[in-house]
Amino acid sequence: MAFFDLPLDQLQTYKPERSEPADFDTFWQTTLTAARQHPLEATFDRVDYGLKMIEAYDVTFSGYNGQRIKGWLLTPVLRAGKLPCVVEYIGYGGGRGFPTDWLVWASAGYAHLVMDTRGQGSAWSKGDTPDPEPDGSSPHHPGFMTRGIQKPETYYYRRVFTDAVRAIEAAQSHPAIDPERIAVTGGSQGGGISIAAAGLSKTVKVAMPDVPFLCHYRRATQITDAHPYQEIARYSMVHRDQIDTVFKTLGYFDGVNFATRAQAQALFSVGLMDEICPPSTVYAAYNHWAGAKQMRVWEYNHHEGGGQHQTVEKVRFLHSLWPE
Repeated sequence: MAFFDLPLDQLQTYKPERSEPADFDTFWQTTLTAARQHPLEATFDRVDYGLKMIEAYDVTFSGYNGQRIKGWLLTPVLRAGKLPCVVEYIGYGGGRGFPTDWLVWASAGYAHLVMDTRGQGSAWSKGDTPDPEPDGSSPHHPGFMTRGIQKPETYYYRRVFTDAVRAIEAAQSHPAIDPERIAVTGGSQGGGISIAAAGLSKTVKVAMPDVPFLCHYRRATQITDAHPYQEIARYSMVHRDQIDTVFKTLGYFDGVNFATRAQAQALFSVGLMDEICPPSTVYAAYNHWAGAKQMRVWEYNHHEGGGQHQTVEKVRFLHSLWPE
């Protein structure tokens, strides 16, 4: 697809009005307080995948409603003192896979916690965390975007975003990790979760969302017919009488609203030909971001964004902030 969204000069100033529920902060404070009533009980079991310079751990911790969430923790074997940690969230449909899939950050000298995404991990990499919450079983379009969308209390991403905050807390509990130096990152869905995590957890110091999903839902469903946003449009096409309900619920989960609360130093990326996460939806979150920020623009790229070029940019960015 060629350029289809706003020109770059308009994207750079695109700051749409937000649709934020009046009880947004109360909703999330109540949600996280309830999750923290369950002991975190983070466990880190050493596993052997043949890596000689990286230690790998099978992670389990309590997320939403105390449900056990899986992940990986990787740390460099050679280290002195406590490590800054990159907490990473995964793209739509993917799971945590294997430790050998996640070697960059530990190789660069950081601790790296990868959170498995509940209920996902069968589209392109395997996952190991179910989504047992019965509230998610109401009628929905295949996929996760409309699961429990009838009200914010039952919406799928309430559970995922809560897991994301608890993943940060699990990382901070590990004795090798400096709890004051936490970064979050991820691409697409992982980028959207990173934005939410940075807005909900004030302990996040750095955020690096790549081509983020889960932002500016109304415009996204009107400007692209690509998946996964199409799930919302298809649901709304069938449930014609629920459109106001759908977008009222999504207001509690919009990256634009989390961005206004995020104080972390941020490096975003955007592909100007991205038909999956349109550039204007990325810039909507970016331009509302409360903390210091910069955007890396990949002019002729789609949803792959900068790919490994962007990975190099992120490593250099984090080295500039935490040079040890």
